[in-house]
Amino acid sequence: MAQRDTLGFRRADFADDFIFGVATSSYQIEGHGQGGAGPTHWDSFAATPGNVVNAENGQIACDHYNRWSVDLDLIRDLGVKAYRFSTSWARILPEGTGQPNSEGLDFYDRLVDGLLERDIQPHVTLYHWELPSVLADKGGWCNRDIASWFADFAQVIVGRIGDRAASIAPINEPWCVAWLSHFLGHHAPGLRDIRAASRAMHHVLLAHGRAIQAMRAIGLNNLGVVANMEYAQPADDSVDAIAAAERYDAIYNLWFLDAIFKRKYPEAALQGLQVHLPQNWQDDFDVIAEPVDWIGLNYYTRKLIAPEPGPFPALKEITGPLPKTEMEWEIYPDGLYKFLVRIKDRYGDIPIFVTENGMASDDVVQAGQVHDSARTDYLSRHLKAVREAVADGVDIKGYFVWSLLDNYEWALGYDKRFGLVHVDFDTLKRTPKSSYYVLRNILMSG
Repeated sequence: MAQRDTLGFRRADFADDFIFGVATSSYQIEGHGQGGAGPTHWDSFAATPGNVVNAENGQIACDHYNRWSVDLDLIRDLGVKAYRFSTSWARILPEGTGQPNSEGLDFYDRLVDGLLERDIQPHVTLYHWELPSVLADKGGWCNRDIASWFADFAQVIVGRIGDRAASIAPINEPWCVAWLSHFLGHHAPGLRDIRAASRAMHHVLLAHGRAIQAMRAIGLNNLGVVANMEYAQPADDSVDAIAAAERYDAIYNLWFLDAIFKRKYPEAALQGLQVHLPQNWQDDFDVIAEPVDWIGLNYYTRKLIAPEPGPFPALKEITGPLPKTEMEWEIYPDGLYKFLVRIKDRYGDIPIFVTENGMASDDVVQAGQVHDSARTDYLSRHLKAVREAVADGVDIKGYFVWSLLDNYEWALGYDKRFGLVHVDFDTLKRTPKSSYYVLRNILMSG
C-alpha cells in the first residue's frame, strides 16, 4: 500500500459546516470496573475461555473514566469540532432498569460539559454493545421486552444530557448487535442460533423505534440511525455467487435501513429468516419506521462472497486481492462512495454522516513517535471518496475517524490498534501518531 504524509486536501475543500470528528465507545475506553457500573454480557463473554484474545476485558481499557479531561484536550488540539461517544447502559442502570447510578450520570454530565467548554459538539450513541447482565439473563435481544427496557434507558440518559447533544443515535451497528453476536457468535452473547439471530434482528429495530418515540416525546430532535455496511461483491460471475452476494447484502446492508425507511425486510434475507421471526412481526413497522433526521454510515471494507453448500445463508467470504489492514480487511474506498450514493438513491435525500471510518495498523512507539503513514493514506483515500459523493449531490454532513484512541477491540482484545493516538496499555500513556498531526495540520490551516 502506498505511503503518504499528507491527506491530499485542504479544509477549504469541504463546506464550512462540514463536521470533522473522532469517535469512541464506552466499554472500549472507559474502564468498566469502576464508577458503579454493573456487570455486562461482555464481562462474562470475556471471562469465558477462548472468546477473547488473551482473555482480555474492558475493566480498565484506556481508563477514560478518570482521564477524560486529557482525552478531550487531545480532541480539541486535533482541531476537530465533534466527538461521537457512546453511553454505557450498565453504568447508568446497573440493574438494566430501575434506580439510576448517580456516578454514571454525573460522569456523562462532566463529559458533555467538558466538550462544550472546548467548543466540541457532543454526538451521542446510547448503546454500543454492552448489555447489562441482568437483562441478558432475561433473554437480552431475543426478548421482545428489551424494546421497553431500552426506551426507559433512553429516557433516563437523554433526560440528563440530551439537551446539550448535537445528535443522538439509539444503537450502534445493529448488525453487530444481532447477527455477529447471535448467528456468527463472534461477540457477546456468543450464540450461533439462527432463531435467536432472527429475533434479535427484529427486536433491535423495535428497540430503536421505541427509543426514537421516547426521545421525540420529550422534544428532542436531530435523531438518527447508525448502520455498518460492507460492500458485497460476488467472488466470480457465476449465478450462484451473484445470488450469495445478494443474500449477504440483504442481511448486512439492507435489513435495517429498509425496515426504517421502506417498512419491509429485503426478500433475499426473508427467504431464510422469516420462519424464525417473532409472531406478528409485520405489525411492528409503525414503530420501527419512526422518522429519523439523518443516517450514519460506518464503513471499513468490502467482502468477496461465494456460495457454500448447506443451510441458509449458504455463503462464505473469499480472501480478496487488495491490500489489507491489520484486521485483514481489504482497503476499498470505492465502497464508501458507492454506499453514500446508494443511500441517497434508495432512501431519499436525507443527511448522512460517515460516523466511523478508519483502520487498524501495527503501530509502535519509536523514540517517542508513532509513524503510521499507512493510516494517513487510508484516511486520504476515503475522504476523497466522500468529496466525490458530495460532488455528485449526496448530502454528507460530516466524517468521524475511528478511533481517537487505541482501545479494547472486543474479541480481539488489545491487539488491534485503530487510534489516531497510541495508548500504552501498561502505563496508559497517550502518544499522538503521525496521522494525528497530519490531520491537525489540515484542519488548522484552513
